Amino acid sequence: MSTFVVFDLEFTTWPGAYEQNWSAPGQLREIVQIGALRLAEDCSVIEGYETLVHPVVNPRLSPFFTTLTGIDQQTLDRDGVPPAQALGDFLGFCQEDPVLSYGNDMLVLGENIGWARSRGEEVKNNPLAPTFLNIRPWLNTVAPTTVSINSGRLWQALDLPRPTGASGGEHSALFDCHSIAAVLRHLAGAGVTLPKGLL
Repeated sequence: MSTFVVFDLEFTTWPGAYEQNWSAPGQLREIVQIGALRLAEDCSVIEGYETLVHPVVNPRLSPFFTTLTGIDQQTLDRDGVPPAQALGDFLGFCQEDPVLSYGNDMLVLGENIGWARSRGEEVKNNPLAPTFLNIRPWLNTVAPTTVSINSGRLWQALDLPRPTGASGGEHSALFDCHSIAAVLRHLAGAGVTLPKGLL
């Protein structure tokens, strides 16, 4: 392994959606923001990727989502790109590197690729080329203080300095990636071996 990618997604949500697993009518987990970092073996940041994505079924963001993420409708309308373009660009960024997330973001990614294709849109780059890995179970085992913590607060769980390199905070996809990367760097520096799926 020479490099690998850490990624995080922000997707449409409403009050109670998480608790109900987005099961209410019309509540789909449509991606609104993708953040990713390419890391070297020592977990230092090589480059980053970030984009906003226009949801199709629910193009108007809920006030709950905006409060949670800081992403407002005006910014999304101005800077967002179509889902197929964003998904293809992200997969192109990943290349064939292992790709990890703190949670099952790869499932949400797969749902969104499926929806884009069902609309007849082309998603460039092969979603099966990279190997995706949820590192949450591993991280919660080697650092038990992270068990109930989301990706944007991992750095706090280990009393690390606030990550730099991304604006925003918790629930901003790129900031959450920097939080994950900071924890991985810390653990690597302490001699913890990364999951076998990355080797």
